[in-house]
Amino acid sequence: MKERVFLEEEQEISIDQPELYRVYLLNDDYTTMDFVVHVLMTIFEKSKVEATRIMLYVHRHGKGLAGIYPKEIAETKVAQVESLARANGFPLKCSIERDDQ
Repeated sequence: MKERVFLEEEQEISIDQPELYRVYLLNDDYTTMDFVVHVLMTIFEKSKVEATRIMLYVHRHGKGLAGIYPKEIAETKVAQVESLARANGFPLKCSIERDDQ
């Protein structure tokens, strides 16, 4: 998606908006609910209430949206989640999907 910007000299420039990707947390039978809330609060900067809501959605539906980011940031978030989970003995996984909206 391109955004048009006009400068004072009436020059037109085009700015490419990065493609966005959705980061989903995936449910498993071993990662604790408290740890998922912790991940959402620390890595995705969610409030405790929002993190709890997302965690419960993941628990009930198998996966839940943690955030929407440019591709490189989404990939970094996935790596951070999985690294933190492994360091704490949990198998928590994430996935990313291109945001087509």
